[in-house]
Amino acid sequence: MLTTERRTQLHRRVRWIVSITIAYNLIEAVVAIAAGGAASSSALIGFGLDSLIEVASAVAVAWQFSRTDPERYEQATLRAISLAFFALAAYLAANAALTLSGALTPEHSPIGIALTALSVVIMPLLSWFERHTGRELGSATVVADSKQTLLCGYLSVAVLLGLLLNSLFGWAFADAVAALVIAVFAVREGVEAWRGDSCATPAGILLEDDEREHAHHGQH
Repeated sequence: MLTTERRTQLHRRVRWIVSITIAYNLIEAVVAIAAGGAASSSALIGFGLDSLIEVASAVAVAWQFSRTDPERYEQATLRAISLAFFALAAYLAANAALTLSGALTPEHSPIGIALTALSVVIMPLLSWFERHTGRELGSATVVADSKQTLLCGYLSVAVLLGLLLNSLFGWAFADAVAALVIAVFAVREGVEAWRGDSCATPAGILLEDDEREHAHHGQH
């Protein structure tokens, strides 16, 4: 049984983990999109756009719950997030086709390789820390979000492999394959958002903790 003091500490830790995750995703998005544009890499651009949509969805959900009647905006918010992911998937599929046909030729991207390599290390660490915190709290939502962070780590591995194969062997198709992996991931995220599964977004974690604290204080 957790003490009130320990629970408060864990809630604070969750906020820090989520805040770091959102901040890192934002930086990751800006760097990846810029580097991907310079190298004509669909995989790298898609990687950055996916991170940007993740951050935007967190902001959108946070905005929704700042309204006096959040339920009124729930469906529209989730549908907007879903459509953004579907648009990303379509964009990546089209660019992958152009790359495979030879119309686009991705170039070597040292910045992209460094960024995705960093993400391969950081995302699993954040996921591990969040998962253990969630288990101690007994929060299924925090644990679910840790799995989402781990999936982002796997995505980083796919993009990193594509960039390395293209840089080392000139295999442009590897970049296209990595872009298609992101497209599949984006479709999955879009379907979940369309179904109304928003509890595992970073904003959802923050809001869940706020609701718990309010409920806890209300009992005293």
